[in-house]
Amino acid sequence: MDLKTARLYYEDPYQTEFQARVLERAEGGLCLYLDRTLFYPESGGQPCDRGWINGTPVREVLEDGERIAHWMEHPVQAELVSGRVAWERRFDHMQQHTGQHLLSAVLLGLYGAQTVGFHIGAEVTSIDLRLASLSPEQAARAEAQANELIYKNLPVRTHWEEAAAEGLRRATAREGPLRIVTIEGVDRTACGGTHVRATGEVGVILIRRLDRAHGGVRVEFVSGERARRRARADYEALSEIARALSAPLEQTPRLVAEQIKAWEASERARRKLALELAERRGRELYDATVPDSTGVRCAFHRLGAGTVDEELRALAQSFARQPGAVFLAAIRQPPSLLLAVSADSGLNAGAVVKEALGQVGGRGGGNPRMAQGGAPSPEDLEAALEQMARLIPALASGLASR
Repeated sequence: MDLKTARLYYEDPYQTEFQARVLERAEGGLCLYLDRTLFYPESGGQPCDRGWINGTPVREVLEDGERIAHWMEHPVQAELVSGRVAWERRFDHMQQHTGQHLLSAVLLGLYGAQTVGFHIGAEVTSIDLRLASLSPEQAARAEAQANELIYKNLPVRTHWEEAAAEGLRRATAREGPLRIVTIEGVDRTACGGTHVRATGEVGVILIRRLDRAHGGVRVEFVSGERARRRARADYEALSEIARALSAPLEQTPRLVAEQIKAWEASERARRKLALELAERRGRELYDATVPDSTGVRCAFHRLGAGTVDEELRALAQSFARQPGAVFLAAIRQPPSLLLAVSADSGLNAGAVVKEALGQVGGRGGGNPRMAQGGAPSPEDLEAALEQMARLIPALASGLASR
């Protein structure tokens, strides 16, 4: 028995329905091996097709040697089956894959950028380039040239050649006959994916993002219907921003930049005032705190939730800048604390915090004047505070009695 699966999508990727015979089944009929199929298996950066076999959804299609495994939503027990490929997904992949060939060929021609990776994702398609950098201006030029090739509606043809095929955009180590995809006058590549018949069917290519990846450049883009949907979503988002600013769409980039600049200036002013206020509060708190018998003033703040931020540190530093001062803040969530001590206190804030938190499995540290850290849980924080309460009064008292 010939256990190979004839790949009908090689012959006509536009065909969506077929009849086949089940060669073998596994997992109680959840996995089918057919004598022929139109379902493209996940391979070479292109996701698999989806669809139905005898009305049952096909959830995954995978390569298995020279066979193709069709993983079903429910068991299928028939010996002769009818298959139907989900056309919208198939055509989307055809547009993305052909768009990738165009864009890769253009990037190679313009910048000598060899494509070393390719992936069709659920939202975007990406190609990885062997290239040190690619500027937005260079990407825009490549996008424009690729779209010019789309408008020319160039034929896209596939045929088989021996492994010694020459003139390929990217060399291949695959042995045996090669399936060559040719875009007339533009690209010639060994590829087993599904493609459109002419570049015009790609519709449009829209580059979305440039990023660093694997020591080179990753280009994320969309083609065809994806590009139309993405452009519509972008337009609606920008229109909403324009309405919020009561401005024409074309003026929104400038107005948003101005708003951000104004917000940043306002935030800088707010932070400056907040720190000045914290400084003043620290001095007032010190004046209002009654010294103990040794002359040391201890302030203890509890917070239910929060962070050790700039304002809390400024408050602590202002308090501890005065003579004979100890400031301790404890935050329950996340479990953390801050300790600040005056220069004449005889205490080493970093050492005290490290020791107290270390005994409960926490971590902390800092310098002799101020330190902070965290505990594994609120209960561990309380245990650390008890340890600090034993250490600090004794050390402060010992210093004051000298």
